Amino acid sequence: MKNIRNILNSRSKKDGNFFVSINKILGFKPKSLNFYKTAFTHRSMNIRDKEGHIINYERLEFLGDAMLGAVIASHLYIEVPSGDEGYLTKMRSKIVSREHLNELGKDLNLISLVKSKIPKGQFGDNIHGNLFEALVGAIFLDKGYKYCEKFIYKKVIIPYVDIEKLEGKVISYKSLLIEWCQKEKKTFNYDVYEDTGNDDVRHFSVKLSIEEKVVSKARATSKKKAEEKASKRAFFVFQSQISREI
Repeated sequence: MKNIRNILNSRSKKDGNFFVSINKILGFKPKSLNFYKTAFTHRSMNIRDKEGHIINYERLEFLGDAMLGAVIASHLYIEVPSGDEGYLTKMRSKIVSREHLNELGKDLNLISLVKSKIPKGQFGDNIHGNLFEALVGAIFLDKGYKYCEKFIYKKVIIPYVDIEKLEGKVISYKSLLIEWCQKEKKTFNYDVYEDTGNDDVRHFSVKLSIEEKVVSKARATSKKKAEEKASKRAFFVFQSQISREI
């Protein structure tokens, strides 16, 4: 009997600590902790409900992504009445870019609440943005659209959304560079190869050629990151020309 009481007290203490942490992040009291527990459960835990459905944050991440998109789209529609569909889509993409969501997740230290069998140091940067989206999804299920909207305004729109600054922000140097090359009918090539060297973590290197001339090189832990880094360096080589065309 004593052991059972100790187990219950231990669980209640854990829930209490989790409740305090979530309450601090949200700025309001959640109705159901279960949604938030799911939002911070990694798939490596391999937890299932009574019906056999997998419990982790990935479905909430999908829902949170949709909610973020809807609230940001509504804000832009109201704030920029002169913006056409293309402009509004680009601006929304800049606000909800993976880079930006990762920064938001880091600022809130969401990874500290994750339940996972994988050491937290082994996660890539995207875990931070994934958790932020999952948290938004949990808020929607727990408290509804209005609370979800208030949270997004408080954590995303008010502190970070500056229309003028966003207009000049580049979310993908690779896309920008490719668009410019295609407009100018310039050939380009990303030569990517594995380049681990003495590092414990796998690395990739890339040589970016334009008109068969290597204009930049870069190295990163993924092909995508290496290409983006090389594209950014190439952008600054051709910045004056690109700015005139795009």
